[in-house]
Order: sequence, then structure tokens, then C-alpha cells
Amino acid sequence: MALSPQWLDELRARVTLSSIVMRTTKLQRVGREWKACCPFHNENTPSFYVNDEKGFYHCFGCEAHGDAIRWMTDQQGLPFMDAVKELAAEAGMEVPAPDPQAARRAEERASLHDVCAAAQDWFRDNLASAQGAEARAYLQRRGISHEVARQFGFGFAPTDRQALKRALSRFPEAMLIEAGLRIAVDDKAPYDRFRGRLMLPIEDARGRPIGFGGRILDENTKAPKYLNSPDTPLFDKGRTLYNLHRAAPAARQSSRMIVVEGYMDAIALAQHGFGEAVAPLGTALTETQLELLWRQVERPILCFDGDNAGQRAAMRAIARALPLLRPAHSLCIVRLPAGQDPDDLLQASGAAAMEKLLGEATGLLDALWQFERDARPLNSPEDKAGLKARLLDHVETIKHPDIQSLYRRELLDRYSAFAYPPRQQREWKAGGFNRRGAIRQSIPQLSATARTALVRASSGGTRGELSLAVIHGLARYPREIFRHEEALARLADRSAEYAEAIDLLIESAETLEENDQPTILDTSGLPAPPDKTRFSFLCEGIDPVSAVEDLAEAVSLLVERPAIEAALAAATARFASDPEGAFAEQQQLLKRKLEFEARLGQIASHKAGKADRNSDSSPMADDPGEHETDQT
Repeated sequence: MALSPQWLDELRARVTLSSIVMRTTKLQRVGREWKACCPFHNENTPSFYVNDEKGFYHCFGCEAHGDAIRWMTDQQGLPFMDAVKELAAEAGMEVPAPDPQAARRAEERASLHDVCAAAQDWFRDNLASAQGAEARAYLQRRGISHEVARQFGFGFAPTDRQALKRALSRFPEAMLIEAGLRIAVDDKAPYDRFRGRLMLPIEDARGRPIGFGGRILDENTKAPKYLNSPDTPLFDKGRTLYNLHRAAPAARQSSRMIVVEGYMDAIALAQHGFGEAVAPLGTALTETQLELLWRQVERPILCFDGDNAGQRAAMRAIARALPLLRPAHSLCIVRLPAGQDPDDLLQASGAAAMEKLLGEATGLLDALWQFERDARPLNSPEDKAGLKARLLDHVETIKHPDIQSLYRRELLDRYSAFAYPPRQQREWKAGGFNRRGAIRQSIPQLSATARTALVRASSGGTRGELSLAVIHGLARYPREIFRHEEALARLADRSAEYAEAIDLLIESAETLEENDQPTILDTSGLPAPPDKTRFSFLCEGIDPVSAVEDLAEAVSLLVERPAIEAALAAATARFASDPEGAFAEQQQLLKRKLEFEARLGQIASHKAGKADRNSDSSPMADDPGEHETDQT
């Protein structure tokens, strides 16, 4: 079975060496590497190091050295092909079939490297010739120095449709086409792909040309401004990052990797001292490109253009990254001034301005919140409910459970602070307490009519029970009433059966002294609460911080349902004038409604389990007297 060097390089790039080694050897993080006592010889002081960026392990004691494949053969004793197959299965790659023509195809790929190298030499020579004068003038206008032009291999492709074929006549026409340098059309003679363009080689991790990018010089032509090689046996634009082979060593020095939209931006950054810049090649960042970035640094910085298209590109990258997030691996985002790309900023303000922006890069979660918050007007409850739905849709794509949970909590906290801002500080009223701190019976009581309505509503299934539980929970933690006052007011407006009880809670909370300790409000006029064990915030002995968090989630659920129903009604009413848009919105809202119902049905059992765990784990759980609270 013939395995080409290119296929083996791809396999090594797709696996993380440390994750394989630590299955049998305990590793300890040391800066950008891992260390351990060497598994190949006995030692007491660690001298065995694993470097994921370079993809090898090395022992300074016994000189053991190798990559992921060598580890599987030397440490685990697998035959070479068995090691390759096991790693390929983990990386999601297919091992080439035992095809007698595989060796021939590997040789063809190697010969395509020769074709691309010869083309690069020819393009570079053209730039230095008389016919490259216009291209050299363009480089001068862009402020690209001769040294940078040489370093990045700038060249020139003349306008003649057959010039490259004549220059590379030693290679068969079929190879020139397969390398993406010539175009074959069924009813026409083949012709050169790149004509009248400033040329740049696109290189692999070893610095070998595998494709090309060309920038048009005649601004009046209708041809696209930038043109890249098509996918070939050598070049896959979704698996390649421009300038990675130069940026990776620079990133190890600076501990950061900058991702820009185009290769001219990467070159401009390099000229101003930012050698750690890379660029995708005409597509949004792919999963493979993200993994390539994370092999270099844990938090690459996206630095896309400041226009709307650049911000949308950044958001697409964020959406692509969310399912792949794992501990310590994320993205940062830089917002450039409106209408500027990195080259514009560097030309106008210099490297110091770029360094300042990079130092102020926004985290992925912050960028996600800011983008969705600013994406659409938020003038109505329905608009705000739509913001929450979009945020939660993003959260659901995160596969890592801990990261998903933390993102949900943080984004919901920000949403609550935004959608339900605290009202102006009230003037605290003195009095109204007995000597033990409970509110006296002078607080207004619930009327018989309101009590009957509340009993009827609370018997209407899970939502009714949750409503009554929330009212008792707020009475138990009255300091939370003003935090949720805006949400409670909306609930009272939409659900008359709760209005008087909510008003009673707010009025009672107003009598609390500013510095008074939290106390339980008088609930003797309310219907009996639902089974307390089903709701953590009603249970004795639960951690107050956890109870308050659970209570906030329950309030959010109560308010979300009417908002969804109102938005659904508005979409239905708009169906006659905008059937396509209304239908799409209806489907999204119905999905959210089903998700809401599922969450509503699960909250009681979830809270109960959480309360039980907190109660069981509490060191004082066996002494309920320690947690008794005076309730008048």
C-alpha cells in the first residue's frame, strides 16, 4: 500500500500528539509544551517533552524522538500500518486503498510540485523584466518594499493567453491543466488562467508553491480583482492558510496569530513588523483552518475589514468556531475603524495603532453578544425576544457541555440586564418590622377574589405551578423582587390572575430597610405553594446564591412564554401581506415555543434534583434547625 508523504503530513496535522501520549503517560503543562517522566526509560526527573505545535516528542535523557505515528509504533508496539489506520480513524481520514496505481498518483503529485515551482520561477523573472514594469509600479504605490516583494515571491503573468505554455513547454499540457495553471474548455483550445496579473505563490507548510493568487492590474477590466488557483491534487483552499509557514515561527515568538481577509493584508502586516498574520483564500474560515490556527495559538485574533462585509465574515467565523470550542481554545476579534482594512489602517496610522487595536481585541463571547445586540432594532418586546432566541440558537451549537452551559448563563445574564434594566433607586421606607425582622401583618393581604383566581391558575399544569412557586420564591427572597420588577410587571399585564399577587409583592418589598437582612415576606394570604421539593428555591438548606440563580431562570421562563405568543400572533397577522417572511418567522417561533415547553416541563424535575443534591451535600443538612427562618 503506497502512502504519499502528502497524505502522511495531513494525518499528522489532524491529530493532536499530546492527546495521544497522555492516554498512557501523565503529562504536565509547561508553557507551550507538555513534560513527563520518559516512558522509554526509568527516570525521576522529567526530561520527556511533547510539542503539539511542532508535532513531535523528545526525551533529553534517552534521545527518544518521533511523531504521532512513531509513538504508536515504538511505545504501543503497533505495526506501522496498524498505527496509521488507528490514527486515521481518529482523524476521520480514509487510508488509501491498496491500489496499484496509488504510487503512480503520488509520483504525479510530486511532479505537480515541479510544475508549480517552475511556474513560480517564471512569474518572478517576468516581474523583473521590462514587461513587469506596471506590476512593479503597483507594488511601489502600495508601499511594498523590494525586500518584502522578494520574501513573498511576487511575480507577474503577462496578458498573452499562451505565454505560460511556451515557457513551461517541458511539461505536458495535461499537467499544466491539472496544476490549475491552464484552463481547458470543451470547444476551445486551452489557455493560461492567469493573465495580466500581479502574482503571488500560495505555499504549503513546507514553503513549497502549491497554487497561486493573482491581482488584476487593469482596473477597467471586468475580470475579478483577485483570482486564485482552483482546487487541485496539491491545493485545497479550505485546508490552506496563506503565509502559515512564515507566520507559525513568528507566532511562537509573539504568542498570537492574526487572521486577516486577504493575502495583501497579511503582507502589509508583515512589512510593518507583524509577521504572525495569515489569511484564508477566498472563503470563510473552515473547521480545518481553525484547527490549524489552534495548533499554533489558543486564541487567534480575527482582524477583518471594518465594513459590513468584514463584520459579517467575522460573524461567520464565530458561528463556525462555536461547535469546535474546547477548554482554553477560543477566538478574539478586532473591530477595525469603519471602511478600513488592515493595510489602510497601517498606511494612515502606523504600526502603533494596529498594536493598540490588537491589544484591545474582544473575546468571542463579547463579540457574539455585541453583534447580535446590534444586528437589528430592539424597539419592542418581540424584537427583544428575537434577540434572546438568536443568542440561544448560537449556544445550542456548542458541543462542549461545560462551555455551552457557561455561555448560556453569561448571555442570559447580559440579556436580562439589557431587556429588564433596573429602575431608578426607590426611597426606602422605615418601619413595618417586628423585632425578629419579619414584616408585620399590616401589609395588605390578597383579596378573596384574587386568591381564588391564583388557585385556579396554579392548578393549570406545570406553568401554573411554576407561577405560584415563583411568587413564593420571591416572597422568600424579597431582595430579588426589584431585580425582576420589569419582568413581573409584564407578567401582570398579560396574566391578570397574577396581577394582585405581584402588586402585593412589590408593595411589601418597598417596606424593607436598605440595610436590612433578607427576610421572608408574609405569605399567609397566598395559596399554599406547590411541592417544595420540586423547586430548589423553596427548599430549606439550599445555598442562597444557587437558589437566587434558579429563581431568576424561573422568572425568565414565565415572561418568555407570553413574549413568544405575542410574536407568533404578530407574524400570523402579517401573513397576508408577507406570506413568505411571515411563514419563516412562524416556523422559527414555533420551534422556540416547543423548546420553551420542553424547558418548562423539565424545570421542576431539574430543580428538584439540584435541591436534593445541595441538601444531601450540605454539611449542616442533618440539622434543619440551623436553617429555620421566622415566617410570620
